[in-house]
Amino acid sequence: MDAGLLVLRLVVGLLIAGHGVQKVSFRLGGNGLAGGTEEFRRDGFRGGRLTALVAGVSQLGSGLFLAAGLLTPPAAMAAMGVMTVAATVKRPHGLWVQHDGYEYPLVLVAACAALALTGPGRWSLDHALGLTPWPVWVALTAIVTGPASGLLTRLVLHQEATAPEGVSHAQAAD
Repeated sequence: MDAGLLVLRLVVGLLIAGHGVQKVSFRLGGNGLAGGTEEFRRDGFRGGRLTALVAGVSQLGSGLFLAAGLLTPPAAMAAMGVMTVAATVKRPHGLWVQHDGYEYPLVLVAACAALALTGPGRWSLDHALGLTPWPVWVALTAIVTGPASGLLTRLVLHQEATAPEGVSHAQAAD
């Protein structure tokens, strides 16, 4: 079981961290912080550079903490938050990833929830530091708070689509 949890933590954690790196740098195919900022603006979020920076740092940090198995439930909570935001962006496209749907963010949210519930396993920094097992209430709090924070972020930072100047909303919808 510990080997399986290690593989899950490494794959999920490093993929989430990689998304964070892409948002704030030119590494791993990223477009730098300016590109991350533009991506958020295109997706209808306000906050610009700060939004992209917070999202990127949250993904990078939570992903690295998950990969290391350090503070696993809080790391899973943060990862679930940012991936819930990603799922809300992709929701209009449907479920399946081949249509740019929310399938992939949903899988990452579920994997993070599973890690919060199971714990990181013996081969983790949590275990080495004597932090395991985490109480069930901590895992459940992480599973509820992570997605809730993502939905709240979407609600607070997302702006209604605006029609280009001189074009009515009805014309823009055509």
